[in-house]
Amino acid sequence: MILYHGSNVIVQEPKLIYQNRFLDFGYGFYTTTNKEQAVNFARKVTTNRKSGTPVLNIYETDENTAFNECRVLRFESADEGWLDFVSANRQGTYNGEQYDLIYGAVANDNVYQTITLYMSGVLTKEQALEALKIRKLYNQLVFATDEALSHLHFQRSLYV
Repeated sequence: MILYHGSNVIVQEPKLIYQNRFLDFGYGFYTTTNKEQAVNFARKVTTNRKSGTPVLNIYETDENTAFNECRVLRFESADEGWLDFVSANRQGTYNGEQYDLIYGAVANDNVYQTITLYMSGVLTKEQALEALKIRKLYNQLVFATDEALSHLHFQRSLYV
C-alpha cells in the first residue's frame, strides 16, 4: 500500500510527536492513500507555519503484515462509531482502548464543520450522520505507536 504524508519538511523517519491540538484519531503519524489530499495538506501546513516548502512524503507499507501484527481500529464509513470516536478525540475526552493503527474517514474542513455543529449540540447525531452522507470523505491511516511505525517505509519526497 502506498501512503502519503503532506508536510512543510521532508519526513524520512516518522516519529510520534505529541500535537498541540486534538486530532480526529488522537495521537499519531497521519497518512492517507489520497495523494491530492496530502498535497493540499502540505500546502496548508506550509502556509500556516510560514516556513518550509510543501512536501509530499511517500511511504509504503505491507498492509497485510501491519494489520495482522498490530492492534487495528478500522472504520469502513463515517458511521455512528466513527462519529463518536472522532468527537471524543477532537474534544480530548477519548479514554478507550488504544490501537497501533487507526483507519477511516478524515474530518477535513468541510466535514469538521458538521462535527463541530454536532459536538456543540446544534445537530443531533442523526442529523450529523445524514449530513456526512453527502460529503466526499477521504481516508486516513494513523500510525499511533512505534510498533505501527516500524511497518512504514519511506520511499521518497516530492516538492509540490
